[in-house]
Amino acid sequence: MLLDLKPEQPPTLDNFVVGANGELLQRLRDLCERHSFEALYVWGPTGGGKSHLLAAVAAQAANHRPVALLNAADAGSELPLSPGCLLVIDGIEVLNAEAQVALFRAFNAARFTGLAMLLAGSRPPLQLDLREDLRTRIGQTLIYEIQALSDEEKAAALRRHAIERGMLMDPGVVQYLLRHGRRDLPSLMAMLGSLDRASLEQKRPPTLPLLRELMQTSFDLDKE
Repeated sequence: MLLDLKPEQPPTLDNFVVGANGELLQRLRDLCERHSFEALYVWGPTGGGKSHLLAAVAAQAANHRPVALLNAADAGSELPLSPGCLLVIDGIEVLNAEAQVALFRAFNAARFTGLAMLLAGSRPPLQLDLREDLRTRIGQTLIYEIQALSDEEKAAALRRHAIERGMLMDPGVVQYLLRHGRRDLPSLMAMLGSLDRASLEQKRPPTLPLLRELMQTSFDLDKE
């Protein structure tokens, strides 16, 4: 059976739910346009939107300069750098020893080669389990903690996401998700997507009873 499922939107700076992160978002927009040295470190817990922002910046900046987007777990002794490049690394707390040396060297060469950096991790620089000289360099960058969304902001984002998917939901679905679902927005969005798919597959409206069934199924699977 063919279902009218809309593909998920790729991460962009425009579809990031800003909340109290307006200054950070503007700084990232500026980073996409510039060709000079600049270094930013963004930190916050899992589910806060770090990976979304890094992927969005990498995609937008690629229109203006070379970009290297890496997951820290995949980084090694050589980083893919070129003059004027924007180096984007997610999850720097898991950099291995060789990759830490490579990133420290990149910091040393950055101003001479026009290299820019956007790094992200789960903790503030002083709490990163990295070599001291690298942790010091990261601590000298522009540092932004991603601010969590309020429940009102999450509710608005969920309603907008439902409209974009063409969902006609019960008014109580969003509030039920906020009360009983996981607290981070990606998990909430994923559950909303599951509700949309189940509604189409079962030819049932996306109501609270269907949502409860889905969440109970998810809970039972988590226990196994």
